[in-house]
Amino acid sequence: MEEIVQSLVRVLMRGTEYQTFCKCPQCELDIIALSLNTLPTHYVTTEKGRKAVFERMNTLENLEWINKRIIHSIHVVGKYPHR
Repeated sequence: MEEIVQSLVRVLMRGTEYQTFCKCPQCELDIIALSLNTLPTHYVTTEKGRKAVFERMNTLENLEWINKRIIHSIHVVGKYPHR
């Protein structure tokens, strides 16, 4: 889940919709942390387990669901930046 969220946050923050939001490393990490706190955890101990979870979570439906949580986190961090 962490890998997916990190990738999506980086892509979203460089998009045109979020030009006015801070893109500093601290805000990016805050967005990632807040997003991960709202998503279910998927602990794995092997590469095979990591791939299985990644494939299960990397569907269009799940990515849309994850994106909604990330977008919410972007707005929260934008409104209450950690400075």
